[in-house]
Amino acid sequence: MIQSMRWFGPADPIALSHIRQAGATEVVTALHEIPNGVVWPREAIAERRAMIEAAGLGWSTVESLPVHDAIKRGELTDELVQAYGDSLRNLAAEGVRTVTYNFMPLLDWTRTDLDWPLPDGATALRFEWAAVAAYDIHILRRPGAEADYSEAVRAAAAERFAAMTPEERHKLERTIIAGLPGSEESFDSPAFQRAIDTYAGIDAEALRANHIAFLRAVCPIAEEVGIKLVVHPDDPPFPIFGLPRVVSTADDLDHLYAAVPSLANGLCFCTGSFGARPDNDLPAMVRRFAERIDFLHLRSVGWEAGERNFHEAEHLGGHARMTQVMQAVVEISHAQNRAIVMRPDHGHRMMDDLHRSSNPGYSLLGRMRGLAELRGLEQGIVHMLGLNANAAPAELELTA
Repeated sequence: MIQSMRWFGPADPIALSHIRQAGATEVVTALHEIPNGVVWPREAIAERRAMIEAAGLGWSTVESLPVHDAIKRGELTDELVQAYGDSLRNLAAEGVRTVTYNFMPLLDWTRTDLDWPLPDGATALRFEWAAVAAYDIHILRRPGAEADYSEAVRAAAAERFAAMTPEERHKLERTIIAGLPGSEESFDSPAFQRAIDTYAGIDAEALRANHIAFLRAVCPIAEEVGIKLVVHPDDPPFPIFGLPRVVSTADDLDHLYAAVPSLANGLCFCTGSFGARPDNDLPAMVRRFAERIDFLHLRSVGWEAGERNFHEAEHLGGHARMTQVMQAVVEISHAQNRAIVMRPDHGHRMMDDLHRSSNPGYSLLGRMRGLAELRGLEQGIVHMLGLNANAAPAELELTA
């Protein structure tokens, strides 16, 4: 694998020099300051590349080039397609090979606790379905929200809301909708409800059709300039706030690649996002979609008791079966003679991370621990399989 870490640009509290010292050879990043739907100028891309290369790192993968919500609603105008295509052309001209995007309505990834205490004193990100319901039913007061939750979850949400202080209610609201790192939008509750209203009548079938229409419009451009578009799965991988999700399961992916067979239509395989559903078999999915995977997010979640509850576990712990996932990655990488860009996704806040600023999920030491563990696991599997680990970096080609 090509080992990378996510970097959020010059405002990121984590320095490029620290990422390099952690063992990464590349960063994945984006021009987060540019609004959705606006062309990324080649000059700005070149400036960002120069900054990264001056730190001794490479940049071949963008995470992410956002898809405007108008497109997700089915408003695929020539102007929006032109802008997305021009950004792809400018990125390709500056050497970018892979571009990540997602097709989640309004919210990107969602958590309900950003500092959940672990037994060892570190903290993790956590998702609790009853906390989502408490916000949805009692704070947002979305019409019809009650119908999306079981009786047990509704009761737990009511009890939780009644016990919360105003400060705790505000914190939950901001955690869910204020915009986590890399998110495309940020809301307050009234604005969020208005945004939800713009998706009225758009169910999973309609959202899937809009996704396919977008790919049919932009994949020819990506093919032309030699870029792979890789979709990030839904996080969490199930409907939330009445909004559909359509990149959550193997069946979703089968439908997507049957509808748009272009090899520019690729996959960012996130073991954490897919892994939040116990019915997703991660090692089997890696093998099943091997030809489509051009970017890897490796992390694990620990499933908890109750409905749809999970937390970010250690990278080699939790329920991801990371050893089996890694074996599948090693086998397909050598079979296809290519190295896939990987980053250790998220990380616990631990040790000195607990006393310094970092974006939620993107602490330095927690991710460095994850990168080291994943690097060691990969090398151990390469040795176990009798492959030439020392020759691999020279022999394998960067995924195209």
